Formats: sequence, structure tokens, C-alpha cells
Amino acid sequence: MVRAAVLPAIGSPLEITEIELPEPGPGQVRVRLAAAGVCHSDLSLSNGTMRVPVPAVLGHEGAGTVVAVGEGVTHVAPGDGVVLNWAPSCGSCHACSLGEVWLCANALTGAGDVYAKRAHDGADLHPGLNVAAFAEETVVAAGCVLPVPDGVPLTDAALLGCAVLTGYGAVHHSARVREGESVAVFGVGGVGLATLQAARIAGASKIVAVDVSPAKEELARRAGATDYIVASENTAREIRGLTGKQGVDVAVECVGRAVTIRTAWESTRRGGRTTVVGIGGKDQQVSFNALEIFHWGRTLSGCVYGNSDPAEDLPVLAEHVRAGRLDLGALVTEHIALDGIPAAFDNMLAGKGGRALVVF
Repeated sequence: MVRAAVLPAIGSPLEITEIELPEPGPGQVRVRLAAAGVCHSDLSLSNGTMRVPVPAVLGHEGAGTVVAVGEGVTHVAPGDGVVLNWAPSCGSCHACSLGEVWLCANALTGAGDVYAKRAHDGADLHPGLNVAAFAEETVVAAGCVLPVPDGVPLTDAALLGCAVLTGYGAVHHSARVREGESVAVFGVGGVGLATLQAARIAGASKIVAVDVSPAKEELARRAGATDYIVASENTAREIRGLTGKQGVDVAVECVGRAVTIRTAWESTRRGGRTTVVGIGGKDQQVSFNALEIFHWGRTLSGCVYGNSDPAEDLPVLAEHVRAGRLDLGALVTEHIALDGIPAAFDNMLAGKGGRALVVF
């Protein structure tokens, strides 16, 4: 038996309860969690913005120690530290054949599987986003684990599984920020803080952080922001004022709201680039007229998982950690237990703090 945070139904409160995990079968790995980050995507799954089979154990940003492996698993062994990879690529679909593994058509097929039982009634449980990290232990497909790189503490490594890969990838793979360019980051949560650090690592000359909360300014500046703006209807004008009335070269939107996406786009210079990381609902409609699209010559692009290949990017991130350029601990504003996840959801809704980290 292990304790887990179970989502019994969409829109229902999480239940901290015991679950029964099977031993790992062929091609599977059992992991004892060291830590799991509470991501906005988990909140989106719980409230129905994103679909997930229920009942489910959520949590997709985690790291831990291999307890056991099933037949055929050779890249990790019991005792190894691993990072959970919630979107493993199949290697054979069209996107994978193009090298765009972050768009793998089969990455989330495992989320529909039954992977465990709820102890008190035997109900089938699904692994939210494949890995079910909101639990003391989990059983995942072998492709969902990657060895923790040398020099990265196991608890901190959890953040590599989503926030850091997403923020770093948004800057380096999607927006392709060049040294000396200016960057605006909208939303100073866990992903936003990782994005700010990534912009600093890329050598951005001016890094503007934007958030609804004045209380996040210190967090943002520690992560690399040179300027801080409290979001308002004048945000785009303020950003242009900080950049010689031109606008920034790159804007990264980490919120997923129509008004924020539109503001991020308006904050870039003529020919600027906007990358949207935030996941919004179907009701969030963004409008542009044909003339302004022509006139401004701006680029607006989506970004899935930072357009990253975790197997290739984790060693790069680890080198930044070892060199002191990337501070994983700076993303975390709260360490909690499993029963603290609902309060962490409330804080995200209220726009408070950075990343809450469940420590087991």
C-alpha cells in the first residue's frame, strides 16, 4: 500500500488515500518518489480544462529512486535516481520521424490505462499524464524514466521534469532567444521563473517580468528579471516604454489566457516573436485582424513541453546546474506534504508563489 492524492471525479477535491500498486510488468519501472512539483497543468486536469480519465492519480513533475524493474528494462536499475518523463516519445509516429518528439502522437496513450487500484473499494485508477507522481510510489512505462544527471540533487531533479524543460525550451528551442535580445515573460509561477533564468542564460540584455502580483517582484528579479511590471491594461505600453518605444524582441506567455496572449503579442517589436507556453481553455479566444498581422510581421507560436527532447536536454540542464547558472531551488517557494496539494492549487488560482514541491 502507498499513499496517493486521488482525483475521484472532474471538479472534485483530491482525496489522500491508500492505493495498491502492482509489481512492474515487462517494460515497466516502479519508482519511490523523492519529490513532485505541483504544476498548473495538474490544476487544469482537476477542473476539466484538460481531459483526464478518472478516478486518477495526478502529478507529472517528479523524481525518485527505482525500486524494481520489469523484464526488458536495461537503462535503469534498482537504486538509480530517475526523473519522470510524462510525455515519452514513441519514435515511430509522423512527428517523431521529423525529430519533433515533443509532438509525439502516442505520448499520452498511457494516461488511459489502469495502473493501480484504490485500496478501500478496489476502484481502477488511471495515471494522470502517464506517471501519477502525486504518490509515495508509482509504476510507469520504462520510457517514462530518465537517469538523474550527475550533480543534481534528487529532490531538485523533480523540477527538471516539467517546469525547467518547459521554460528552458521555450527560450532556447521555440523562441530561440539570441544574446543581446530583449525578453518579456508573462506569468511568474514555476514555469515563468524557469523561463526568466533561461533568458538570463541565453544572454538577454533586458528581461521584463510581468505578473498580476506585486509580491512576486523579488522572486522574478532573483531569477534574472531586470524589470518588473504589475499587469494592467497598460502593460504593452509600459514594455514599449522600457525598450525605446519598440517593444521586446521576444515575449513568452506562461499563463494561457486570451488577454495575456494578446498583450504579449502587442508587447513585441515589429517582427518580434511570441511563444505561448500557458495552457488555456477552449473559451479563451484570441483575435487579430488581417491588416495588423501584415503590418507588424510578428510571429505567434505554440510551445509544447518546451519543444524539448528530455533525453538530450537533461544533460544540458544539468551542466547549467553544476556551473551555477541554473538555480533549481529558486523556483520553489513552498515545500509541502501530499495533503498540501489542494492548498497549493488554491495559491495558484490566487496567483501566489512560485512552485510548490511535494517532498516525500
